[in-house]
Amino acid sequence: MEASGEQQAGGEGAADEEQIREQIEQELKKVRVEDLMLQTISGLLNLTVRRIAKEDERDLAQAQVGIEAVRAWVDLLPEEAATQVRQALSELQMLYAQQVEGGAQPAASDRTTEDAGEQAPPQQQAPPPKPGPGREPPPRLWTPGSD
Repeated sequence: MEASGEQQAGGEGAADEEQIREQIEQELKKVRVEDLMLQTISGLLNLTVRRIAKEDERDLAQAQVGIEAVRAWVDLLPEEAATQVRQALSELQMLYAQQVEGGAQPAASDRTTEDAGEQAPPQQQAPPPKPGPGREPPPRLWTPGSD
């Protein structure tokens, strides 16, 4: 009797597998290319942030690939989504530039003048405190529809 029980279980497994395939097929019929692109771009943005922001995962060459991939696709998105992606991409590029340069530099507007003819040296900005081991904050992740 065990053999017939195994055969029934195997038959049910095949039927379940067929149902799953049919459900996937129905879902794929509903998916728009733009939706898949946006989901993929979101994943690229999030992974690229990690490759820049997390010390133990830092890989600026991979971050550059991620940035270029998003730049290549952003114009193919619907306008509303493209606007949000461009904003996230801009922030990501700034973060990348800061890492490449070795940290944030004070902007020209942060400088003061002692008199009209002389510029004071740039104000020293203390770097943000680095968290201790195991306490590194997670990078801010971007998702479609968030600002």
